[in-house]
Amino acid sequence: MVHARDWYTQQREGLGAALLLCVEEVLDRIDRPPEIYAMVYQDVRQACTRRFPYAVYYRITDNDVVVLGVFHTRRDPREWQARA
Repeated sequence: MVHARDWYTQQREGLGAALLLCVEEVLDRIDRPPEIYAMVYQDVRQACTRRFPYAVYYRITDNDVVVLGVFHTRRDPREWQARA
């Protein structure tokens, strides 16, 4: 996320911080309840940001949510699938 934040900040001041806020918002949405998002690969679920083309990939284990990563939605899905 550091590279993405820096890239957006170079495009326009404050945009990198806005990206991080959007990711935090998604993490908050996942927390209540995590089952609302569809499984996209095996037991991995995807929750997308609203303003930026990024998604949070995660799985639910017992009573925990394990975030596998935050990826640009146009990247090769094999990159996040390798973490599953």
